[in-house]
Amino acid sequence: MSSIYEVLRRPIVTEKTNYLVTKLHQYVFEVAKDANRTMVKDAVEKIFDVKVVRVNIVVAPAKHGRKGRSRRLLITSPEFKKAIVTLIPEDRIPLFEGVE
Repeated sequence: MSSIYEVLRRPIVTEKTNYLVTKLHQYVFEVAKDANRTMVKDAVEKIFDVKVVRVNIVVAPAKHGRKGRSRRLLITSPEFKKAIVTLIPEDRIPLFEGVE
């Protein structure tokens, strides 16, 4: 990794992650394949100016599906790595917040 901006790929915003944000102060990001906990923690703290308590990393497996009438066409979605970042209750990331 050459910079902290290459560690975090994109935020993951779903109904479940919105619940994690509001109740547990946890934010979910898709991260680079070779990123580890300390790299994610440093990137989030420097980019968003917050205090990170904990980082959990999960590798989401690739999913396979079939498409078409003959069901022969095999579609795959690639695997990716995501990080669940827990912040102190006083901090928040405005990127995940709705209309204020």
